[in-house]
Amino acid sequence: MRAKTLLLAAVGVSALCTGQAMAEDVGGPTVSELVVTGAPYAVSLDSATTHINIITQEQLATAPPVGIGDLLNGMPGIRSTSYSPGASRPIIRGLSGPRVMILQNGVGLVDASSLSPDHAVASDPGDASRIEILRGPSTLAYGGSAIGGVVNILDERVPSSAAQGGADGHVSASYGSGDDSYAVSAGLKAGQGPWVVALDAVQRESGDYDTPVNPVSTRYEAANGVTALPDRAVRNTDVDLTAYGAGVSYVGEAGFIGASIKRTETRYGVPFPQILQVGPPPEEGPVFIDLKQTRYDLRGETALHQGPFETVRVSVGYADYEHQEIEVDTGAIGTTFLSKGAEGRIELVQRERDGWKGAFGLQVLGRDFQALGGEAFIPAVEIGELGAFMLQRLDRDAWGVEGGLRVDTRTLEADLRGRPTSDAAAGYGINWATASGKQDFTNASASVAVFWRPASAWFLGLSLAHNARAPTEFELFADGPHGGTGSYEIGDPTLDAEQVTSLEATLRWTGENGKVEAHLYRAAYQGFIDEARTGDMVDDAGALDPAGELPVVRFIQSDATFYGGEVEGTYDVWRHGDGVLALQGAYDYVHGQTDSGPPARIPPYSVTGRMVWTAPRLDAQVEVRYVGKQDRVSTFEPPTEAYTLLSARVSYRPLADQDFRVFLDGRNLTNEEAREHASFLKDIAPLPGRTLRAGVTYSF
Repeated sequence: MRAKTLLLAAVGVSALCTGQAMAEDVGGPTVSELVVTGAPYAVSLDSATTHINIITQEQLATAPPVGIGDLLNGMPGIRSTSYSPGASRPIIRGLSGPRVMILQNGVGLVDASSLSPDHAVASDPGDASRIEILRGPSTLAYGGSAIGGVVNILDERVPSSAAQGGADGHVSASYGSGDDSYAVSAGLKAGQGPWVVALDAVQRESGDYDTPVNPVSTRYEAANGVTALPDRAVRNTDVDLTAYGAGVSYVGEAGFIGASIKRTETRYGVPFPQILQVGPPPEEGPVFIDLKQTRYDLRGETALHQGPFETVRVSVGYADYEHQEIEVDTGAIGTTFLSKGAEGRIELVQRERDGWKGAFGLQVLGRDFQALGGEAFIPAVEIGELGAFMLQRLDRDAWGVEGGLRVDTRTLEADLRGRPTSDAAAGYGINWATASGKQDFTNASASVAVFWRPASAWFLGLSLAHNARAPTEFELFADGPHGGTGSYEIGDPTLDAEQVTSLEATLRWTGENGKVEAHLYRAAYQGFIDEARTGDMVDDAGALDPAGELPVVRFIQSDATFYGGEVEGTYDVWRHGDGVLALQGAYDYVHGQTDSGPPARIPPYSVTGRMVWTAPRLDAQVEVRYVGKQDRVSTFEPPTEAYTLLSARVSYRPLADQDFRVFLDGRNLTNEEAREHASFLKDIAPLPGRTLRAGVTYSF
């Protein structure tokens, strides 16, 4: 029991993060690249009124084999939850969990990753062809769960176009030190006539990762009266992931229609306090998570030759998800999470007329969620959603306007029959015997933006949006110990929808030798749903006890304000033949405040600088990233110190007429101690130490 107690204490104190993966590619694609996620109609990246980043297939080919949160970590305004190398979700402008939506080709994942930081995302970036990241009010088309941002993982598993030359594909392989990791991925698209078949697979494994210092901080030792083991590796952080899929499409002149199937299996460990055990062995030891999901997708698009609409687009995804939390030593299953359901959307895209674009859409979701076992702390819940939206944009070259409307309904129906009420929950006026298990929410959202191009090199935009988010099943119905957050969580079935009004200003300059993009934003929340420590302590059963091992956390509502900014840019300082030497930089900052004070785990500011050489055969770069200290913290939350990370990478194409590359990258080359503020486990698992990775990639 002591091991579980100390793990929960560690979670309650802090965090783990595995490092920035794509921060080194802030320069990104050319600004004229089209964005497919923000709206059903195409908008170029240099015309977006909010902050959007795109990771291309070429960048993904040499990216580290990590989860989606760790992959995006370090991009302006983005951090990772990095609960372990096997489980990470992005934090966007200080918001995470149910406020950040992760999509697969524009449709939800139907997994459990948004509900707890120790739950992995059931989609691996290794099989993506492109990733788009949207922040702020540009997320209107996806509803309340995207109130903080959207990450859309795109692939060609359902082929939307014919294969180049009859067949095209890619294969990548890499090996990394520090965690003895390897990764292999491959994809193939081939066809004859209108029929196109796609195959893809990813396999990656890694062991416990090395650290430059003892994983357990001196602060944790002192607070818990324990002695850390003399380790230089974070134990139980191994990952074993396999994903594979296949799809087939009929591709004609007017469009395509196709279907696919994908299987994801991953087993990953959860970090635990590595301390000297005194007395009898603990009742419960370290745990690992065994996750499986089978997903089916249907996608189609066709041109309409008459009427006001040009294109109709349909996407439907069904997933069967399961994950079990299992003790490493005994194999005992603590909790099983099940999620089955489908999400679909249909979009009608208007014909463009004199710069006027528009679209109408309908989105529907049905999902059954269950938590089974002795440690389950929420009841079975059936969730249904229905949303309708309209987006319009007028672009007159020198100026333009855009706007949208959306109406959502969300119903959650929990099975509360015979559910006991814990002493802790009863102390806050909750009685599950009389509480309503059915909760209905109807929300309206709207946005409007104006933009101006005073000269060909400049773009100025101003966006105003009002969005609403219904509470999740955890926020409404939780009552029990939650190992993922190290607390005893108590929901509130009387919570209202969360409302936010956001304002964002955009400045974009594109010159002959460089570009700069800057964003300032402010978001004012009414009814912000926060996890607040009450100061009470309980035992595992929820009985109030000053000597108990679990702090009580309640989901409450208050007003809140988030504001901040992001700046990124690049400038070409020297050219030699086809080669270009550029200096790049980025800065981000976010400030959060609720009626009770600062929210927990708000990331500190960061500054990144890099020197990049780009040529047809050779790419190389050196990056320095400074992350500031964070001493503006919530009640019971410890501060973190600043740190600096040095990274470098090089990629060489030995064959001029083939897209074959050999690459090498190194991270945290100075082997510096770094504890990431935005994660739950920082006092028992710092960032990885010096890591080298070598690999090859080939596209045809």
